[in-house]
Amino acid sequence: MATEILMPALSPTMEEGTLAKWLVKEGDVVKSGQILAEIETDKATMEFEAVDEGTIGKILIAEGTAGVKVNTAIAVLLEDGEDASSVAAAPTSAKATPAAAPAEPAKSEAPASAEPAKAASASGARVFASPLARRIAKEKGLDLTAVKGSGPHGRIVRADVEGTQASTKAAPAPAAAAASGAPAAAPAPVKAAMPAGMAAETVLKMYADRTFTEVPLDGMRRTIAARLTEAKQTIPHFYLRREVQLDALMAFRETLNKSLEGRGVKLSVNDFIIKACAQALQAVPDCNAVWAGDRILKLKPSDVAVAVAVEGGLFTPVLRDADKKSLSALSAEMKDLASRAKTKKLAPHEYQGGSFAISNLGMMGIENFDAVINPPHGSILAVGAGIKKPVVTSDGSIGVATVMSMTLSVDHRVIDGALGASFLKAVIEALENPIAMLA
Repeated sequence: MATEILMPALSPTMEEGTLAKWLVKEGDVVKSGQILAEIETDKATMEFEAVDEGTIGKILIAEGTAGVKVNTAIAVLLEDGEDASSVAAAPTSAKATPAAAPAEPAKSEAPASAEPAKAASASGARVFASPLARRIAKEKGLDLTAVKGSGPHGRIVRADVEGTQASTKAAPAPAAAAASGAPAAAPAPVKAAMPAGMAAETVLKMYADRTFTEVPLDGMRRTIAARLTEAKQTIPHFYLRREVQLDALMAFRETLNKSLEGRGVKLSVNDFIIKACAQALQAVPDCNAVWAGDRILKLKPSDVAVAVAVEGGLFTPVLRDADKKSLSALSAEMKDLASRAKTKKLAPHEYQGGSFAISNLGMMGIENFDAVINPPHGSILAVGAGIKKPVVTSDGSIGVATVMSMTLSVDHRVIDGALGASFLKAVIEALENPIAMLA
């Protein structure tokens, strides 16, 4: 039976995407796990895979098509012996099966909502399973009536049988589940409303006698507008400002870079800032926290997000366990993440999570600024440029030092003033005594 391949949801919040490029064509024989196409979301360009083998009978959505809703049929996969002409005549008769999510390992358990195939066989209907799933089941000695299908309508696919042991028996339906008042499924997420403001018609009339170019909002810009408006309206921001003297760090960095030159490593000031913040999250663990609606989550690892400017917006890739990594490892990882962010090649798990973020505009000459907290993070550090300033030295004389301004934006629901001040102090102490970062 022909099966529809559906537009996949590549992240929990994805509602639509652009089918950027087909990597197969009609008539191609594909195998489970083969890359079928590239999908662009508001954050990344990602590959997605087939969950079954078969022949591409018909491509329903042309490459380059934008605004394709999740679960829209984008192609039809034929089983052995099926004729492509039947697809052209009645494509809507095909059963639906989703494309696999990218980089997700096969799961040993099917979703709890899937019904056992046995229910179908008990009523006299055939077991709804793909040819590949049937072949694997036969090789493993599995009774398909005891396997839960994770595809639409309980269809059994490869991942279902690969994660099932031959001894598996069909589990009886939990009769008490409904009676015990099991939690209802969560409602489908509502698409974020665009930030309120002057109506488009009003603004257009205001500039009717002026020359302008109208730029429609793409997915990334729309998401940024919605999230940051929400952040400023719902998060009680407060701001802590400090200056840090960088001369010791600059000298130490120069020495390290000379010794690492043979390995092709060149540390940036930002690499030291990432390391200092990661260590400070461990030194002041109550600041390593996020807001979770009706509670606070205190994280154990130092997962630090770093803002990266890209065309049309920004990403915040996350360096996980940053406190445990060397400066050279952090530098290499940050360069890789930034490079792939600029080409929208990051996977969702690479820019989701973390408890804290860094936004550095110092390389653009900005001396100081206030950053908006990225929900659900508890804080974000805005880093300015290092500039020469007169300072009072330890002996009371006037000298010149390279001074950098930092502003910590804090969610007051998560972190109080004194706690935030302790965190910022720990960051500054690490930066002004950089050799301690190697301990």
